[in-house]
Amino acid sequence: MAKLYLFNKPYQVLSQFTDPQGRSTLSEHLKDPQIRVAGRLDYDSEGLLLLTDNGQLLQQIANPRHKIWKTYWVQVEGEPQESILQDMRHGLKLQDGLTRPARVSLLAQAPELWPRVPPIRSRREQPTSWLEISIREGRNRQVRRMTAAVGHPTLRLVRARIGDWSLDELQPGEYRQLEVNMPKSAAVRRPNRQL
Repeated sequence: MAKLYLFNKPYQVLSQFTDPQGRSTLSEHLKDPQIRVAGRLDYDSEGLLLLTDNGQLLQQIANPRHKIWKTYWVQVEGEPQESILQDMRHGLKLQDGLTRPARVSLLAQAPELWPRVPPIRSRREQPTSWLEISIREGRNRQVRRMTAAVGHPTLRLVRARIGDWSLDELQPGEYRQLEVNMPKSAAVRRPNRQL
């Protein structure tokens, strides 16, 4: 059995347990010394972060070759047209190459979220929209770079789901611990050597 923590990472908390600069870290919320972070979430992003005490599970979650979908709710400046959403779905050219196709939809209304502290700046003359974006790769700040590339910078980013795991009712700083059955790895077969 592996332990898996579903943690709602608050805004401006690092996805690590220590920081030489004294910023807020996971150690203020989680005390299990055996767990490690499966993937990362930027300091200025919020939402679902998975942690586990099992190396095999950590690899299944974090390694891009497993292509687990990660879903984000993204508040952006402006109101993206359908053609822009289509571009994002097909892949965008960023400085580090073309992104894989993404699942992108415009949300009819803002998701029900906790208030962010400090709040997002608001400008009356500049409307905002909420997108749901799902990706299967883990480039640094990828979602933010994608929205900026199409002219709709990200104001708030909340990861809602990783694979089959979701935030559900977790509030910032809260976590839920699960026990996960891990399949027994096949025994390594060594070839017979003739001397």
